[in-house]
Amino acid sequence: MADVDLNNIEVAATVDARGSACPGPLLEAKKGIGKVKIGEVLEVLSGDPGTRNDIPAWASRVGHEFLGVLEADGYDRLFIRRKK
Repeated sequence: MADVDLNNIEVAATVDARGSACPGPLLEAKKGIGKVKIGEVLEVLSGDPGTRNDIPAWASRVGHEFLGVLEADGYDRLFIRRKK
């Protein structure tokens, strides 16, 4: 994970997958990453606890940079930088 201030990070797009169960948030992230430019950040909102493992594993496997996760009120905010 990169050493960035996630509270003040600039995101290019946000995918709201809070009402979706596994594998929905991951599928939404896969679609959403194509909507941001290389070097930009995608934010994924998810209430599914499995997303905390799924998103970093997927990002690593396909060559994107997982920046980290912030806990919000009943959901997580996950950040991925598009690398390719």
